[in-house]
Parts: sequence; C-alpha cells; structure tokens
Amino acid sequence: MKSDVIIIGSGAAGLMCALQAGARGRSVVLLDHAKKLAEKIRISGGGHCNFTNINTKPENYISSNPHFCRSALARYTPNDFIELLQKHSISFHEKTLGQLFCDDESEVIIAMLRAECDAAGVKRFMSCDVQEIKHTPYTADTGIGKKAKFYVSTSRGEFEAVSLVIATGGLSIPKTGATPYGYHVAEQFGVPITKLRAGLVPLTFPPDEWKPYADLTGVSFPAIVTTGKHAFREDILVTHRGLSGPVILQASSYWQHGEVLHINLLPDQDMLAMLDEHKNSKKQLANFLTQWFPKSFSDVWCEKNKSFENKPLNQYNDKQRKAIALSLHDWQVTPSGTMGYAKAEVTCGGIDTQALSSKTMECNDVPGLYFIGEVVDVTGQLGGYNFQWAWASGFAAGQAV
Repeated sequence: MKSDVIIIGSGAAGLMCALQAGARGRSVVLLDHAKKLAEKIRISGGGHCNFTNINTKPENYISSNPHFCRSALARYTPNDFIELLQKHSISFHEKTLGQLFCDDESEVIIAMLRAECDAAGVKRFMSCDVQEIKHTPYTADTGIGKKAKFYVSTSRGEFEAVSLVIATGGLSIPKTGATPYGYHVAEQFGVPITKLRAGLVPLTFPPDEWKPYADLTGVSFPAIVTTGKHAFREDILVTHRGLSGPVILQASSYWQHGEVLHINLLPDQDMLAMLDEHKNSKKQLANFLTQWFPKSFSDVWCEKNKSFENKPLNQYNDKQRKAIALSLHDWQVTPSGTMGYAKAEVTCGGIDTQALSSKTMECNDVPGLYFIGEVVDVTGQLGGYNFQWAWASGFAAGQAV
C-alpha cells in the first residue's frame, strides 16, 4: 500500500498527527502492534483522562534542551484541544492546579480521536507488527528532486510512504504495550538518544531501613518535597516500599540517584512557634503531632528520630524544640531507587531534540522521518502536561508531513 504518510504508534500523539495530516488531504496509514487503540489514554486519570492542563507552559517540561518544546506548545494550546472536545460535545471539569478531566470515562476521548481520523480518511491497521523499515534517501536527478521513500514491512503487508512518523511512546507501563521500538528506529537511522529513566514514579528505600514505615501503607498528608532546585507541594503517600503520591511523582522526574529528598511535613505550620507555645504541656510529642498526622505515623516518626525521643513537651529544652521543628520542616531521606517503568507514568529522556526541528519534529539529517510524543526527550510534569505535549507535537508533525 502506498500513502503519503506512515505513522507507527496509535497513542495520543500518533492519533493527533494522523487526523491533522489527513485533514490536510494527505493519505495516512496508522500502524500499531496493539489490539486496542490508545490504551494509555484509556487508563489515564483514574479512567477519566487528565487530557491537558490549562496552565501549560514550557517550564512544566524536562528536556536536555528546555526551549525545544516552546514552538509546538505555542501553536497547539490547551484551548485548541478544548475546542475539539466541544465540537464533539464532550463535557469536562477542572480539578486542582489546572488539571482537566473528562466527566465521562476516557473512552470518549478515544472515540473522538477515532472519529476525527475516520473523517480524515486515515487507514488504521491494528495488531500489526512492524518487521523491517527500509529507506531510499533523497537524491537529485537532473535538477529535479526525488523525495525520500520509506518502506515498512509488517505482519499485515508492505507499506510505502514519503513521510514516516514514529509515535511509539516510551518504556513506561509495559502492560499498555510500551516497547523500546521507537529507540531502535532512531538507532537504525543514526539519530542520537539521551539517557532514559523512569519518571513520575514512586520512590523506594532499603527494606530494612523502611521496615518501620512499611506497615503505614496508605497514610497520606500534604507536604513540600524538594530535590535539587525543584520543590513541589501536593499529597505524599506512604507505601510498603517507600513513598508515592502526587508530590513524590513530581519530584521523581528530577531526582537523581543518591540525592537526598528534603520533605517539609508541615508546610502550613511554624512548628517552633507551636512547640514554644505548648512548652509547658504534659502531652507526649507523638500525641501532639496527631493533630496533623495519623497516630501510627507520628509514633514511627518519633521512634525513628531517637535524638529527641518521644517525651512530654515540657521535658524538651529550647535546643531540642528547635531540633524537632527542623526535623519536621526538613525531614531528610535518601531513596535507594524507583519502582521502575512498570509503575512509571512516563519515560524521561529519549530522541535527542538537537537532532529534530522544533517546528516540524522532522529529523535534521533524515528528511521525511519524524519523532513525536513521549519517545522524544520532552517530559511533562504530572497533571495533564504529557498529553498536551502529545497533542502539540502530533499537531506540529501533522501540519508538516
């Protein structure tokens, strides 16, 4: 089958690219090894798809080239995607921090994208395993340029196009069908890849060290977590292997192995003032802290901080009260690692953006080859930013192929 464009990967970015290219009159073939369309959309946001964030800006993204995302994000904004939803009468609501979710289940987003692709004449081939990609480079022939050609051999036949778009995602959540295929294509064409690691992922601690906290699984409270120069404020969640919750997922994308996390357990309190105010109280420290934490956490936290023990407040001197307040506002812990790609929401790193056009997503050295979405070294923070990058990068390539 001959077409103008072949897109490998039918997730958020691939579908957006397909419908945009098709709407421009391009003949588009969409290939995916999965049986179901856009499985990551289906499971996102607790099944209600956190499809964008109204506060999206370049600063919400991590990349070795932080300015790369600016062009695409400027040309396809959250409002542009909202207009698409309104066209299909899809209702949504805002949760905290600008996050937008569907009122109905995520399937309505998938159905919308499928309908747009169908209307644009996009041909989809699911359960289609790509076996080989061949390439005839651009050549000059008596002054008339011959376009490059890409030949894709699959379990569903042979495909040929002048543009090839790789939208295969990263390594995160393998159960949704994630594979390293996009990186293999980059290697085939000599396109550089930055270091890959799990992002938006729970952090783990050595089992012996974490054992006292392991029984507190499910305990949650607001906190500020700082790693390096980045600080985030949301809920923290204790798990049997370490820490999770929105604030930890945010910090995890910036955290480097061996770094200490600084956690402000009581961001809304001046604990030194509170302790001074109650310095004559006979209440035990752990019991005093239960106005902010579950007693189980207060007991374990006091037990682990043996430097000031768990005593009545009136038995601490000025120096000890300062030490307690400091420990609560700057609880320092060093994770041993992460829960890996199986529990990660995104993959940090990817196709080196220095090798791509920020306007079109096309490879500088391989005309006709494009990379979009999560496979690229652009990673959003938690809260709808990664879907907005998928829409924006898919739009950019869809307008260019």
